[in-house]
Formats: sequence, structure tokens, C-alpha cells
Amino acid sequence: MIEQLQPGDMIYAATDILNDGSVPDMPEGELIASSGCRGVLINTGHLEEDEDQSIYLVRFEDGNNDLSPPIGCWPEELSAQPADG
Repeated sequence: MIEQLQPGDMIYAATDILNDGSVPDMPEGELIASSGCRGVLINTGHLEEDEDQSIYLVRFEDGNNDLSPPIGCWPEELSAQPADG
């Protein structure tokens, strides 16, 4: 369960994650992380308008194993286990 993860823990994209327009210098709709992509949890928070809505700050690996800029993700976009695990 991703709710139990701590900053620095490994996390995975549960679905393809696309730029919704909130990532600067990247076209809206561009793929940020494909399903199964590995990342690292940077921080966990919630929406100011709705404290029951969690948001996770994640940096995903690219094809060169470099980390992306931090991306805000919804819980349903993430998994604590790789797709085959």
C-alpha cells in the first residue's frame, strides 16, 4: 500500500502518467512515465482544498536511469509493487 511508503522508497507508475499541463517546459499530453516505470517517492501531502485527497511527489526514471523533475501524482496512478510483483 502506497500510504505506508516513506520518502526515499521506490514506487511505480500504475498507469501511463501524462502531463496535464502542470509540468512546465513539457507539452500537455506528453508521456511523463509509462505504466510500470520505477520512481522514488519524494514527499506525501494533501490538497489544501480537500485534506482527504492525498498527493504524492515522485521522481521517475527515464531511459538513461536519470530522475525526472518532481511530479505530483494521485494515489490511483501509483503502485508500491512492480507490475509483475
